[in-house]
Amino acid sequence: MSYTSKQFEEGVVLLVDKPLGWTSFDVIRKLRHLIRIRKIGHAGTLDPLATGLLIVCTGKFTKRINQYMAQQKEYTGTITIGATTPTYDLESEPTNFIATDHITLEKVRSILPQFTGPIEQIPPAHSAIKVDGKRVYELARKGKEVKLEPRSVHIYSFEVLSLQDAQLQFRVVCSTGTYIRSLANDLGQALGCGAYLSSLRRTRIGEFDVSTAHTMESFAANFSVQS
Repeated sequence: MSYTSKQFEEGVVLLVDKPLGWTSFDVIRKLRHLIRIRKIGHAGTLDPLATGLLIVCTGKFTKRINQYMAQQKEYTGTITIGATTPTYDLESEPTNFIATDHITLEKVRSILPQFTGPIEQIPPAHSAIKVDGKRVYELARKGKEVKLEPRSVHIYSFEVLSLQDAQLQFRVVCSTGTYIRSLANDLGQALGCGAYLSSLRRTRIGEFDVSTAHTMESFAANFSVQS
């Protein structure tokens, strides 16, 4: 699979399956090196511990980034119940362990309606949101408490597919701006046992599906730039 330099400069939409441990900017930096173009960006950041669909635009398609970011997103993953973390995921160590033997799949599903539809969600303290010009995760790492206001988001569907050994397998379809980490934390609070996001994969953005995305290895091996 190849494109000419002119095609990249004019505009191409690339679908990437972001690897675990990579930042979204790591992907952009690698692709910029591979295709030798500066005008390139992505439509929606994924945390390093998340995998899945990243829409990458070059040339004139960078003007569509906000349009792509505004579309519905679908995620699958795992929520671990019976503990919490400061970051609401595995970027920090789990603490506050509580027994979960009394938590059943039926109980979990019974409270999901309160997390479906238009909801008010408080972003994680360890997030990239800016307060007074500073990222709140930088303030949180310094031990400074930051009060974040709730944000309106829309959860179109929230399914818990299974519960085994305190691991909830889930699927969520949501609006842009939704923090799945916060959803996991809020679910744990509602259950009374705590919870954190232990794995996350973005499977869809609007009409774009991760099943048609390329891995970074396939880009490096199969994509070439023709002069």
